[in-house]
Amino acid sequence: MAVLVLALSAPAHARQTDPRLDSLFGRLQVAEDGPPVERLTREIWTVWTESGSPTLDLLMKRAQMAVNAKKFETAIAILDTVVEIDPDYAEGWNRRATVHFLAGDYARSALDIEKVLDLEPRHFGALSGLGQIMERIGRPEAALDAYRRALMVNPHMPQVRSRVDDLTPEVEGRGI
Repeated sequence: MAVLVLALSAPAHARQTDPRLDSLFGRLQVAEDGPPVERLTREIWTVWTESGSPTLDLLMKRAQMAVNAKKFETAIAILDTVVEIDPDYAEGWNRRATVHFLAGDYARSALDIEKVLDLEPRHFGALSGLGQIMERIGRPEAALDAYRRALMVNPHMPQVRSRVDDLTPEVEGRGI
C-alpha cells in the first residue's frame, strides 16, 4: 500500500533552482568567517533540503534514521524511492551518494554525485565528497580538482582547504 501512496505523490520542486540561492552564494563569497558563514551555509543547506513534498520529507527522515542505525541498505532503498519520485531533487541524489560512500561503494557514490552536480553545480558538499572519493581510489589529481571547485563555491571550508594544501605539492610538485 505504501508504494501506491508514493507513486501518487506529486514530484517536488527542484530546490536548487530557488532564486534565494544566488543571493546566498554571493554573500557567502564575501562573508567573514565565523557566525555569518555558518548562518549562510545553514541557509543554503536548508534551501537544498526543502523538497516541497511531505512524502519526500518523510522518506528523507526515514533514510536518515536508517543511516544513524548504520542500516545502509535500508537507507539506500528509501533514497532509491526518493530519486524515483523526483529525479530533479538534487538533495535526494546527494544523500544517496553519501550513504553509498559510507557503505564503501565509491563508484555508485561518484555516479550519484555526478547527478547532483548536473542539477546543482554549486553543491560544495558533493564536490567535497567527490574529492574524498578520488583520494580513496588513488586519484589525487582529480581529488585536488574537486576540492578546488568546492572552494571556488564556498571558500570557508577549512578541512577542504587543508586537503588542497596537502595535495598540491604531491600533484603539482614543490616550488623551487
